[in-house]
Amino acid sequence: MMPIQSHKLDITLSSSDRHLSQTIRRYMSRTRGLREYCERCLKTDRWNSNVVLMVVDAAFTSIGLNYFTSVVPHVVKFEDKFVATGQIKTLKDLGAVRLNNVECVWKNRRSWQAAKEIAAYLHLYGLAQHLNNDKATLRHWAKNSSLEHWRDDPVGKITGIGITTFQYLRMMGGVDTAMPDKIVRRVVKEILNSAGSNLPTTDDMDLVNTIHYMAKISGCRSIEICWMTWLIQREGDMIRMDKYDKLLSRI
Repeated sequence: MMPIQSHKLDITLSSSDRHLSQTIRRYMSRTRGLREYCERCLKTDRWNSNVVLMVVDAAFTSIGLNYFTSVVPHVVKFEDKFVATGQIKTLKDLGAVRLNNVECVWKNRRSWQAAKEIAAYLHLYGLAQHLNNDKATLRHWAKNSSLEHWRDDPVGKITGIGITTFQYLRMMGGVDTAMPDKIVRRVVKEILNSAGSNLPTTDDMDLVNTIHYMAKISGCRSIEICWMTWLIQREGDMIRMDKYDKLLSRI
């Protein structure tokens, strides 16, 4: 696989940082098309630029099921049944939906409640900021949100929305950052151990900041390192990058 294109570095690296950077690059070289997927995320163009689907995706993902085999098929089912038919077109629509009407797609009520509350808040946020569409709203919120103060953010206060889902929404809103989930933590620790680095990864905030530092010294972006950790995971005889190649081009 061809290595992902790097950004030009404007910093002088210590020998330990050079070693870490080389290790990061070896892991990144296992992927292909990663920059394209991450660009689409940062441009808020996932799910055909439909923010309703991005919010539903984030809410479904929050309960920890397999993303490709469980979350994505159910988001597609929701899209076919409610979005394509025009029943739920906007954040306002999603915020007002009756749970009994959508549970035929996904049984977990906590996910739906989280999706409703995110959508309702973002809709009101967009109105307050005089924004004219959902995409502009998500991007404005993400740009003005803060990792350090995520617990104080109205989205962060929603039941079922932890730092990982909060970060996921920020990424889809255009912020180059990372999600501190268990796979990301495990692979980042593996990279650091291989490079002999003792950068912190136990605390969620420390992990995200460590990824930001890894991005700085490697010329990659934080989002690319984050996505890489998911896509190099093996399922059977294939890594996810290869197994879900056609699906990745859609989402």
